[in-house]
Amino acid sequence: MRMGVGPFVLPIMEDLNFTRTTLSTIIAVGMIVYGIGMPIAGYLVEKYSTNMVLILGIIIVTISCVWTVLAQHPVNFFMAFGVFLSFGLAFTSPVALTPVISRWFTKLRGRALFYLSTGSMAGIAIMTPVFSFLIERFGWQATILLFAAAFLIIIVPTTIFIVRDDPPESYGQSTSSSNIPQDPRTALTWKKAIATPPFWLIAFGLFTCGFSMNLLGTHGVPMLQDHGFTPITASFAIGLIGIVAIPSTLFLGVLSDKVQRKHLLSLIYFVRGLGMVALVFVTVTWQLYLVAAIAGIVWAGSIALSSAILSDVYGVRLVGLLYGWTYFGHQIGAMLSSWLGGWGYETYGTHLVSFGVTGILLIAASIVILWLSSTLKQRQNYKPEEIMQSG
Repeated sequence: MRMGVGPFVLPIMEDLNFTRTTLSTIIAVGMIVYGIGMPIAGYLVEKYSTNMVLILGIIIVTISCVWTVLAQHPVNFFMAFGVFLSFGLAFTSPVALTPVISRWFTKLRGRALFYLSTGSMAGIAIMTPVFSFLIERFGWQATILLFAAAFLIIIVPTTIFIVRDDPPESYGQSTSSSNIPQDPRTALTWKKAIATPPFWLIAFGLFTCGFSMNLLGTHGVPMLQDHGFTPITASFAIGLIGIVAIPSTLFLGVLSDKVQRKHLLSLIYFVRGLGMVALVFVTVTWQLYLVAAIAGIVWAGSIALSSAILSDVYGVRLVGLLYGWTYFGHQIGAMLSSWLGGWGYETYGTHLVSFGVTGILLIAASIVILWLSSTLKQRQNYKPEEIMQSG
């Protein structure tokens, strides 16, 4: 829902008489609230359990969806859709599940986290065109209620019957925290961890990731419609990114456990930056689909690789909290791009402002990520004093 909000933008503007800047601001605040909820979710997962956090998120999301449909006044809509729905979705986001994956998988952690990210990509690929179809057929209010119903049907049984924080004793080498290859040092707290250079380099990369993903998710469909593409063509193009990303993550997941992850992450940011600029200049359908397909190859990798590097560097004990804080930076970028997309177009009459800035930021992130120390491949090679000084 956060990444596929694009099909809702124009219908909500028309129905509630919002300007593009007003709705963009509401969405932008929602992105930052989503980010604020991330470290809170990470803390609650560490203190209580993943299942508790997921159930709490489900309750908030369901109530917020009903509230959004009933809202008419901008402030009411802002609280329902912008604040509470975003907060609930943060509790059912990857930050709640990354610690689980990191505990269950060690040698193939990179691959497992990439596979986790295919869920987001499948959601974008499937739900963006589905949202467009349902909105045209039933309206945006009914579509949000259908989303809430599907959310309950899928996530409640998954939470109750599948999700477990720790592997069983029979699981083998990765069964318990005592068997996970991590630094046994307990002195490293999350406050000390965020004072180290690797955390901030990864956080900057995720800032640019959020800037690009949410600009495309919020303004990609309206931008393509402004350039003459039909709503279905525009939605399918955005969905195509997710479709291509699914098999791409399977390949990149295998690759992430075989090569230095920082090199792969740098390449992903670079190609994505070129793709964001290219989307503004496409004029015919085949060009649009070609750029979308290329963008899909590198779309899902940044979050999976970033969380894998965090696990490698700081261990699984802190990964939930640290991932939550870096994802907070992701959502700061998402907030800024959601606002910039609307304001930039209304002020300058072109989408090149927002999409061009995104391309520059992504290429900068590509360069910055290469500064990560080459010793990040395995955290167990670090000595306590090295992790505090490494770049």
